[in-house]
Amino acid sequence: ALYSIVPIIFIGIWLGVVAAVHHNGFLDQVLRVLALIGYSVPAFVLGLLLLFIFYGVLGWLPPGRLGLGFEMIYNSPVFHHYTGLVTIDALLNGRVWMFLDALKHLLDPVLTLSFLSWAGLLRITRSSMLESLGQDYVRTARAKGLSEHVVITKHARRNALIPATTVAGLMFIGILGGVVITETIFNYPGVGSAIAQASEQLDYATVLGLSLLFGLITVIGNLVVDVSYALIDP
Repeated sequence: ALYSIVPIIFIGIWLGVVAAVHHNGFLDQVLRVLALIGYSVPAFVLGLLLLFIFYGVLGWLPPGRLGLGFEMIYNSPVFHHYTGLVTIDALLNGRVWMFLDALKHLLDPVLTLSFLSWAGLLRITRSSMLESLGQDYVRTARAKGLSEHVVITKHARRNALIPATTVAGLMFIGILGGVVITETIFNYPGVGSAIAQASEQLDYATVLGLSLLFGLITVIGNLVVDVSYALIDP
């Protein structure tokens, strides 16, 4: 989830801005079709497709958290677990090769989560950007002789980012709350799989504890989004 949020926010918003700037052009039409596909394709279909291509056919990106050899080192007493995040712990243990192997295993699930989230964020950013570009202050900025780049990045985009930031925050909260299907497909068990397993076993303590965690994440996430409004568009 932490690795997914960077491409989700930056690439999703960037694609939305590009689509709005090229309104009704070829690039806009292509991005709208991709957004429609991403909005319609279920996570298990996209995940299995990526797994089939990049692991089944090409053999590049295997499922799981680590390769077999690295998994043995990771679970051995010589490896110190500082955070529980494989990539961070690998670097803190001075094992760069394990960090690279962990990144290789992360690419497919990160790409799955990112592509599914890009669709919604692209559509929101595009519509908000089109509304901003039609405002009086944008026409005034152009009349003052400002370059198109400055008009788009400094004037229109900042106002357009407010609804996009809200949607991105809700997406991130949802991803942190667990993505059971993606975890299952790529054999990368996490919080989502934990609460699903606890529900099946009627483990009420775990379900209540994780529900409290999700509630805390939601409150903190919404607070961060509210504070970010002032930073994005002062």
